[in-house]
Amino acid sequence: MPSIFLSPSTQENNAYVTGSGSEEYWMNRLADAMIPYLNSCGIQYTRNTPDMTAGSSIRLANQGWYDFYLALHSNAAGEGNYGGVRGIIAFYYPSSTQGQRAAQIFVNNLREIYPLPDKVVTRSTTTLGEVRDSKFPANLLELGYHDNYEDARWIEGNIPEIARNLVLSLTDYFDIPFIWPTTPWEGTVQVSGTLNLRSRPSTNASVVTSIPNGAEVRIYGRYEDWYVVRYGDYVGYAAAQYIV
Repeated sequence: MPSIFLSPSTQENNAYVTGSGSEEYWMNRLADAMIPYLNSCGIQYTRNTPDMTAGSSIRLANQGWYDFYLALHSNAAGEGNYGGVRGIIAFYYPSSTQGQRAAQIFVNNLREIYPLPDKVVTRSTTTLGEVRDSKFPANLLELGYHDNYEDARWIEGNIPEIARNLVLSLTDYFDIPFIWPTTPWEGTVQVSGTLNLRSRPSTNASVVTSIPNGAEVRIYGRYEDWYVVRYGDYVGYAAAQYIV
């Protein structure tokens, strides 16, 4: 199953023009809202913490192995144009084919929910560290301008919808089903022998691990005849008929 490094902004001093919080606060709220969807879709994740920096987030990610690095930010127009700009930018490194592909997927989906779809764009960069220095395909999303009142209010009022949209894009990128989250529950494997945990909801998919009869698993969602389950450190799809 795919794994991502999730890096919501740690910039606590970037205040929202609405007075309701900071870039760090709202991007961590967004990351919180993504977690149930990541779980239900079987996307494993490691997440930075608010006491980290962009640099330490990159270093932590590069110590492991991930399929994708996703940084969540909101933007500011800066001196001379404060509050005068709106829009969403998906940044990618220019030589990263997969980073560019992911950025276009994010943009295509975000255009469906952002009120000014023509202002949702991709852009290459060699200056943003979270894109430039990641060992993995990476995107940095600037999800609106927090110095613009309309953009700030859009972010604050649409956290669940933005979270769902971002995870939908990740499932598009990884070519796996998007699965609506349910309340996770514990199930027990009932099978003669062992139950295969697979990388995709197909009997032809590769086997992640085998689960013994009687083992307990945590169930996050269902796609057709398959559950997305966690068994120990493993996440994958298991045939629903063998779990009660």
